[in-house]
Amino acid sequence: MSGRPHPVPQLPALRPIGAKRRGGRLPSGSAQGLAGTDKGVRLTRAPSSPPPEAGSSPPFPVLVLLLPRVGGQSRSGLMERHRPPDPLIPPSPKDFPELQNDTFLRAAWGETTDYTPVWCMRQAGRYLPEFRETRAARDFFSTCRSPEACCELTLQPLRRFPLDAAIIFSDILVVPQALGMEVTMVPGKGPTFPSPLREEEDLERLRSKVDVAAELGYVFRAITLTRHRLAGRVPLIGFAGAPWTLMTYMVEGGGSNTMAQAKRWLYQRPQASHRLLRQLTDVLVPYLVGQVAAGAQIIFAKDGHFALEELAQAGYEVVGLDWTMAPSLARERVGKAVTLQGNLDPCALYASKEEIGQMVSQMLAAFGPQRHIANLGHGLYPDMDPAHVGAFVEAVHHQSRRLRQNK
Repeated sequence: MSGRPHPVPQLPALRPIGAKRRGGRLPSGSAQGLAGTDKGVRLTRAPSSPPPEAGSSPPFPVLVLLLPRVGGQSRSGLMERHRPPDPLIPPSPKDFPELQNDTFLRAAWGETTDYTPVWCMRQAGRYLPEFRETRAARDFFSTCRSPEACCELTLQPLRRFPLDAAIIFSDILVVPQALGMEVTMVPGKGPTFPSPLREEEDLERLRSKVDVAAELGYVFRAITLTRHRLAGRVPLIGFAGAPWTLMTYMVEGGGSNTMAQAKRWLYQRPQASHRLLRQLTDVLVPYLVGQVAAGAQIIFAKDGHFALEELAQAGYEVVGLDWTMAPSLARERVGKAVTLQGNLDPCALYASKEEIGQMVSQMLAAFGPQRHIANLGHGLYPDMDPAHVGAFVEAVHHQSRRLRQNK
């Protein structure tokens, strides 16, 4: 998707202290950013940005959360860390099991790997019968609030497939809930906001201040529990929806193909849009930092509706592509400074296992043997055959090893 929302007054940028900006610009498209985590988590607000130069990208608030990499000398994860003076980060759990498979992290950092690591968005999902059985015990958001259930759902796909990362089971819409909005999961329809934000006055319904530890502590507890039960098998990914993605749900009242109501806010209520995006950002920063403190080793910021240029320059170690973006074009524009993730069309998993293998081979050749994390260009669908998911994972491992041997 190459569309870009209408610009709104720019939020104060969130920038990493002492981080170097990466060069290169990506073409517009759909992307998501990931950042590694380690010692010295320090965030600051930059001064208001100057107006853009003529012909440059219009300003748009982007959550930039760069947390330096998990160091090679601390494979057990975030066990020791220098914290910022402001106590955003809750007490860090100790004695996580030593990480056994760091291929995913090394690929994110741009280091040489023996094969291409792979994971799948929605790898803990309804396509797995054990997932459906576990979920049947309670409603969706009650499941999200149960650390034990989230841990079990996170681990289920790793019992089936040799994945190179786990991603905590949760939902991006727990943040609007923390702000005081009601969200329900309607079978066959998806997430629904019974009372979406329709007028500027509706912003008064949101909590002005959110105690993130109190409102979202169940996510932190799920991460810590899962990190221990992973026993160091693979890294654990934490995530959140970026501000614009969350705003679209809160204004539209659910998922939307056009985002017409949210874009209407940008055109007709720019100051209110600015206020809402800033309010979301003020919750997301401590929320993501709290996930790091709880044990997340990679942070995944989910957003796909602004241009890739901002993500490429923001400091993320990894930028994810959907299947509409040619890997060769993205690599040409970004160079070797950023790892690319993706980007097989999820519907390719409806093909035969042999055809899946052929498409994986083409994908790997397009990305090249290094600076790539294999994934789908979107999440797994509920009606997909788990055996075909396994075929995808196995094909990535087997063919990426062979690709390196032939170099």
